[in-house]
Amino acid sequence: MLETKRKPATVGEILTEEFLRPMGLTQAALAEAMGVPRKHVNELCNDRRAVTASTALILARVFGNSPEFWLNVQRRTDLWEAMHSPRERMRIERATPVSGAA
Repeated sequence: MLETKRKPATVGEILTEEFLRPMGLTQAALAEAMGVPRKHVNELCNDRRAVTASTALILARVFGNSPEFWLNVQRRTDLWEAMHSPRERMRIERATPVSGAA
């Protein structure tokens, strides 16, 4: 994996900047379209909630894209956070390769 110092765009940033604003949608309108409480959308937009498989399927249906799009945004953020967290780095560096593993 190519390591970068630049933090990737989060689900909240992409949802807000690439979807809600250009489409003129409010969080309340998106919540209604998704069939979830407004708090759920607010937490996604403010990066206090991660995208799950079911949320990715719902977002894909609402916006006409793929669930993989949403899961990949979440995956990139999660990997970057793990690679740049001192605590997680220590855990990762403690791991030892198993002989014969590819």
